Amino acid sequence: MASSPQIFSRRAFLLAGSLSSGIALAQQSPDKPAEKEPDLDAPYVPTPQDVVDRMLELAKVTAEDYVMDLGCGDGRILVTAAAKFGARGFGVDIDPKRIREAKANAVAAGVADKVDFGIEDLFHTPIGKASVLALYLFPHINELLAPRMLKEMKPGSRIVTHGFGIGKWRPDQNDMVAMRPIHFYVVPANVEGSWRVTRKDGPPFTLALIQSFQRITGYLEGVDGVRLRNARLAGPEIAFALETPGAGRLEFAGKVEGETITGEGWSAKRLSAQAPLERR
Repeated sequence: MASSPQIFSRRAFLLAGSLSSGIALAQQSPDKPAEKEPDLDAPYVPTPQDVVDRMLELAKVTAEDYVMDLGCGDGRILVTAAAKFGARGFGVDIDPKRIREAKANAVAAGVADKVDFGIEDLFHTPIGKASVLALYLFPHINELLAPRMLKEMKPGSRIVTHGFGIGKWRPDQNDMVAMRPIHFYVVPANVEGSWRVTRKDGPPFTLALIQSFQRITGYLEGVDGVRLRNARLAGPEIAFALETPGAGRLEFAGKVEGETITGEGWSAKRLSAQAPLERR
């Protein structure tokens, strides 16, 4: 699981503010009293439509996706995702004016049955339902949200950000549209820890995996001279090779499902959530 920047009021939790991905300001009806402007910590900055289009393409959005936009502005990312790809979704923004615009834009595009919007603090919005998450936020906000992305979103979910990355999390892909950076991430499974590996052809062994987002390293516990090679983690899919001086190379590929990994001719069960410290 990117598109619009969140605007925060000075009363809204802990923020220093962020951007916003909407467009024109709603016009105030002359027969109604002027609405008090929210006390914002950052200006409202729209995401250009060509950037929106590329973000959704990079995330490979389809009609099967549920797209969420934290800081949705005028809703253009979700409206485009629904109109162009048939996706469903939900967006939040702290500014009521932006939410009115977003809902009006969804109606005008004929996709109000596919997307909805709410006035919410993005730090309180559940994101576990999102298969694609779009962000256009300041770097420190992205970084604060990262632990929730890893915990709440399913492995294999996609995240696409406009402008700024997500702390030390290295993007799986980068792009640039009109001098504006776009970053794409795939949520990795949690594989940190010790795993007891059993296989059809050969003795069992204990594998220690050390994880930093989608990057993994590891070693065999209690065994010297065996090297872990080409360790890769893409969403729930894991692959690695074991290389020994005398026994050659063994290849492993499987799918992570919580506390187990299943592959052809082998499986693994997590023994502990942390690898032994002495080899870190």
